[in-house]
Amino acid sequence: MQLVLASNNGKKLAELQALFSPLGVDLVTQGSLGIGEAEEPHGTFVENALEKARHAARASGRAAIADDSGLCVDALGGAPGVLSARYATLFGGPRTDADNNRVLLANMLAHTDRRARFVCALVAVRSADDPEPLIAFGRWDGELLEAPRGSAGFGYDPLLFIRELSASVAELPAEVKNTVSHRAIAARQMLGLMREVWHLG
Repeated sequence: MQLVLASNNGKKLAELQALFSPLGVDLVTQGSLGIGEAEEPHGTFVENALEKARHAARASGRAAIADDSGLCVDALGGAPGVLSARYATLFGGPRTDADNNRVLLANMLAHTDRRARFVCALVAVRSADDPEPLIAFGRWDGELLEAPRGSAGFGYDPLLFIRELSASVAELPAEVKNTVSHRAIAARQMLGLMREVWHLG
């Protein structure tokens, strides 16, 4: 089965393709089909993922899956949250991973509580009007470092330290990250839902 991935993030595509390989699902990015990105007007990961999945399904005429994910920091009331990818732009900076990390560290200077988690909402729809979207959710708890560590991954991976693994996410090999991450947790839930509801695999 081919699913349109409502994202043009190559690293996210690689992660999700590996995670969905047990079902024989082939992911194709919406960008490769000439589909532009959807608006993300909502305040929650689930609502934005649903918006993106419906948009991709409507434009492609195919089943679609969307991931909305980010970093939630307790001391910042859950920020950056759904604005994770463009956090630095809220403070006048450019939209880059490095600037997002820099702004986050600056905003944490006054806080001692460094608890944070990566969150991932995955939503899949058979069509744009599917009344029964499949929704999976994953959380990966850690704590913020005071400086980036590691060069793998993307986004805030260099800043989130996973105590159980004694490493930042950016220090983990891809095969480890793809087993224990927020996206891996959500993907396992989604695999189960696709088997149960869509009768795949």
